[in-house]
Amino acid sequence: MIGRFLAALVASALCIAPLSAQVARGYQPQDEDERGLWMVMDEYERELQASNFVIRDPALNAYVNEVFCRIAGDQCEDVRIYIVRTPYFNASMAPNGVMQIWSGLFLRARNEAQLAAVLGHEFTHYRNLHSLQQFRTVRDRTNVMSFLGIGLFVAGGGLLATAGQLAMIGSLFAYSREMEREADSESVRLLAEAYYDPSAASRVWTQLIAERGAREEERGRRDRGEDAIFGTHPLSAERMADLQVRAERFGAEGETYRARYQAMLAAHWQDLIDDQINLNDFGATEHLLESLASDGWTSELYYARGELYRARAQTGDIETSTRYYRAVVDRQPDFALAWRGLGYALLRLDRTEDGQAALRRYLELAPDAEDAPMASMLTGVTP
Repeated sequence: MIGRFLAALVASALCIAPLSAQVARGYQPQDEDERGLWMVMDEYERELQASNFVIRDPALNAYVNEVFCRIAGDQCEDVRIYIVRTPYFNASMAPNGVMQIWSGLFLRARNEAQLAAVLGHEFTHYRNLHSLQQFRTVRDRTNVMSFLGIGLFVAGGGLLATAGQLAMIGSLFAYSREMEREADSESVRLLAEAYYDPSAASRVWTQLIAERGAREEERGRRDRGEDAIFGTHPLSAERMADLQVRAERFGAEGETYRARYQAMLAAHWQDLIDDQINLNDFGATEHLLESLASDGWTSELYYARGELYRARAQTGDIETSTRYYRAVVDRQPDFALAWRGLGYALLRLDRTEDGQAALRRYLELAPDAEDAPMASMLTGVTP
């Protein structure tokens, strides 16, 4: 451990010097610009606290805060983290210490180290006052108060922000190349010092680039919602290579804590998958599922793929979905949702008797499900 600590010290000397002084624990705004920005952000935090789309699960929030504190040290006490149910990958930090994490991030980070990499990147933007610098830049070009009024934190909006809102968020926090390099450099150092795998930083961003490629191949254009993260964090092959070089300076040691991360996600997996499929983003979702299955297809992933094909419902898709549902129930007969999906798919194929039988099995396994009355009606059985 001592040798690794010394290696981290040597590598940290190679990091980019901060663009500005770093904030310390208990930092308060220093001038009129900063106080005004904090007031606006404080108001958005109050809206966020009342939002129905904030995920308040104590276990999930405690876990994310624990990972962040491992990265940020005692400065984590100055940061309030809000997890918002929005199925895109993004995280952002306001200058008053509000961090927002969109739930789509959890599907796209493969392990705890990758989650820590994103948190460390955003923490650097906060600690080095990047949003204040960007605010001053934007102020000279637009009416910032009106600009912020579109719902910067999507606090009062629905599950999905509008494309215009997401584009505005990207424009406001489109940090300079120097700021992004600084956040990249610091995130790798913070990972190494917290004994995480430092290569997690390059891997999580590389995965996002691959997903965007799958989306563009499917649609022939970029999705403006997902571009929220690319607007604030423009990615390139050169930048990914630089992240990997920085990680190699710290050596190959470091933990990913993948099992712990997957265990944390288990209670929220169904909501995360449902939200992703509801985006109607077939190419990117198919790519995402395949990448999640790199170590093998689980029952949960087969079920998700069945739902994906059933939702798209193009020629042959319903038949394909039944194969994935059957793969689930063959290996895990008590997987209630797979029976439900199979039942609905078979009914759409006019295989009424088989579909009703599958739905009856679903009701046996989940008699108190929210859609039990509908399923019962389709089987001709009164609940």
